Amino acid sequence: MEASTFLSVDRAKPLCDQAHVGHNRWHPEIEPKVEVDPDQVVGMETLDAFDGQIQPHTTSEDVGRLNLNLVHPLTGPVYVKGAEPGDILEVTVRQIDPQPFGYTIQVPGFGFLRDLFPDPYIIRWNIAHNAATSEDLPGVSIPGAPFMGVMGVAPSHDLLHKIQAREADLKARGGTVLMADASDAVPSSPIASQAMRTIAPHETGGNLDIKQLTTGTTVRLPVYVPGALFSVGDAHFAQGDCETCGTAVEMGATFYASFQLIKGEAERLGIRDTQFYRNDYFTDPQMAVPQRFFATTGQSHTRKGVNYSEDLTIAARNALLNMIDHLVDKRGFTPQQAYAICSVAVDLKVSEMVDVPNFVVSAFLPLDIFV
Repeated sequence: MEASTFLSVDRAKPLCDQAHVGHNRWHPEIEPKVEVDPDQVVGMETLDAFDGQIQPHTTSEDVGRLNLNLVHPLTGPVYVKGAEPGDILEVTVRQIDPQPFGYTIQVPGFGFLRDLFPDPYIIRWNIAHNAATSEDLPGVSIPGAPFMGVMGVAPSHDLLHKIQAREADLKARGGTVLMADASDAVPSSPIASQAMRTIAPHETGGNLDIKQLTTGTTVRLPVYVPGALFSVGDAHFAQGDCETCGTAVEMGATFYASFQLIKGEAERLGIRDTQFYRNDYFTDPQMAVPQRFFATTGQSHTRKGVNYSEDLTIAARNALLNMIDHLVDKRGFTPQQAYAICSVAVDLKVSEMVDVPNFVVSAFLPLDIFV
């Protein structure tokens, strides 16, 4: 696809060796790499989420030694002319071109079921002909629906301080939070010790991991600083609506987008979270609404018989555990293979959240992934 402005990366180098193209923290003082007018098509090459640490020869043992401070290398920021705090930045995804190698990993201490899956694991994918296949997961072919896991804008200083204060409070109350850490930060200037990590999404967008953000979708982001300072990374070839093990089919990619501004709309309506829309199917309808599927459910009580009131987390956990049991028993996969399949292909749906004390979450497995 043609682009009036293009940001290139060297995929053989880590971000720290080409800091002129991107960053791996969020901060309002990170300098823009290019300036564009609304309606211009911008092309942006991206590194993979783990900044080149994972290659076709990477083993599960190697996964246990990954440097998580390098997550996520982002390309940008892009300064959109005319964008001011209080505006809405519309980002229309024009095209996403995958790289041929992808991976799904399970990192110790990370992922929704991290307490039950403490060991490192990797599936290495070959991406070709709009499908991902792997010798590590025989009999499975995952159809492509590429999207960017991270799309976001810079926070203002005020918003940055508010986010850090509330997350520090959460951590003090025992919550799991990745606070600011200057280790291996890009840029490595003094702002690194105050900059936000990219792991969590925030009011600025960021690590949303929404699989419907494929080519043709328009994403709406509130603007907090002049120029918006848009950045992108963490490309996914495919993902389930859960990304439960912590990773999708991860890859490098080339991203094309154009921008529009809705002046003053975020301020007028008090919009502080991401919105998105499109006018057709976000992927092949056979995958968006699978004709053939198997589903499991979960409710708000544990397998040990402890009931929680109106708890979607417990219900989702049970739906996934039941799906993993099904894949192991009926399909012959190992638990770690089944966990990975859930992450890249299984969709979690909130089936109901009105019948106290038990909510119901369903996990949908598309059967056409099995070949």
